[in-house]
Amino acid sequence: MTPVLDLRGIDKSFGSVQVLHDVDFVAYPGEVTALVGDNGAGKTTLVKCIGGVHDLDRGEFYFDGVPVRPRSPRDANALGIEIVHQDLALCENLDIVENMFLGRERTRGLSLDYSTMEEEATRVLSNLSVRTIGSVRRPVAALSGGQRQTVAIARAVLWDSRLVVLDEPAAALGVAQTQQVLELVRRLADKGLAVVLISHNMNDVFAVSDRIAALYLGRMAAQVRTSDITHREVVELITAGRSGKLGLRA
Repeated sequence: MTPVLDLRGIDKSFGSVQVLHDVDFVAYPGEVTALVGDNGAGKTTLVKCIGGVHDLDRGEFYFDGVPVRPRSPRDANALGIEIVHQDLALCENLDIVENMFLGRERTRGLSLDYSTMEEEATRVLSNLSVRTIGSVRRPVAALSGGQRQTVAIARAVLWDSRLVVLDEPAAALGVAQTQQVLELVRRLADKGLAVVLISHNMNDVFAVSDRIAALYLGRMAAQVRTSDITHREVVELITAGRSGKLGLRA
């Protein structure tokens, strides 16, 4: 199976500080790949390289088996890459439809085509089996944390995405809302998308992921199937870069 995203030998430095060292990373269609690592491990930098925010210093970037080089978020979006950041980037003074189409509004002549946008927003939410939102014209300010996360994820898949990156989607959510978000993450993969989940919560990681990739001080310690690794081994990879035969060489 050809991975949707295939990064090989990625280096990234900021001045004299090298943040990513020869990183390999893959994400397959129909799977959730959990990207884990301690604070400062390089997760955010790697995601920004995937999203076109940072250009690579060195390495190869393949998307659907084709070599590419996104140099801006617009380039990444054009490929089918969507990033859902931890702050969600939603406007509380706008409703759900306006947020989902923000910056990509449908028009009819010189006017905004609200009826088409409402239909498409409703269709996407329905396809994702989202039933907790109610009207798509509800203001975001009236939504709960879990509902806002749902809107941000639905916005990401509205644009024929192939890869969706979710940065701590369940952070600061209650137990019930976390479960709803994790079910939505799983549904994205079940629809054939490649999903990258960044999380510090190992219970969430093991509940929803197919593969786990562990970063340690800017290096990829290991990327393995979730069924082939234990909770303890993942923690050791995150904190020491090695667990038994897994991980970085001394």
